Amino acid sequence: MSAPRTKPRELRAQRRRGRHGCWDHLVVAPLWVAYDANLGTLLRTCDAVGACLAVPRTPHYRAALEVGDTLRGRRPCIHWVAPTKEGWLAEQHKAGRRIVAVELVDGATPLPRLEPARSPTVLLLGHEHHGVPDDVLAEVDECVEIPMVGWGASLNVAVAGSLVAYRLAGLS
Repeated sequence: MSAPRTKPRELRAQRRRGRHGCWDHLVVAPLWVAYDANLGTLLRTCDAVGACLAVPRTPHYRAALEVGDTLRGRRPCIHWVAPTKEGWLAEQHKAGRRIVAVELVDGATPLPRLEPARSPTVLLLGHEHHGVPDDVLAEVDECVEIPMVGWGASLNVAVAGSLVAYRLAGLS
């Protein structure tokens, strides 16, 4: 007879005790995301990988996170980006954070080759249809591409961001 299994609720309690506060080692920044559901999914991913979420301080983002917050008040920390997205990214660079964008460009690192973040890192995600603006891409430290074999041109931004966040967190 095998030993009794530990129930999922008990395992979760053992793995994480209380809120994580601000870990700031990995910050997921979906700065141009249009669809509310993607923000809720990314908030959930941040909780799972121990990352913070950085979003613009706009009514769109506030409303989307209010609706998409399925963690009911136990959510990870949120960094409110102000006054401009580009200015915030420049501040992150100046503070020594590595900026990694998910974008299909020449010289992008294939996801399987992406190393876990060894220093504070910002994971930059673009608009669902337009991606990360070209002028911003020129300033990032590394771009990551997710290899695909199907007909689609890209993955949903929340799925793509989640895959790369897990990799950067060293969990995959």
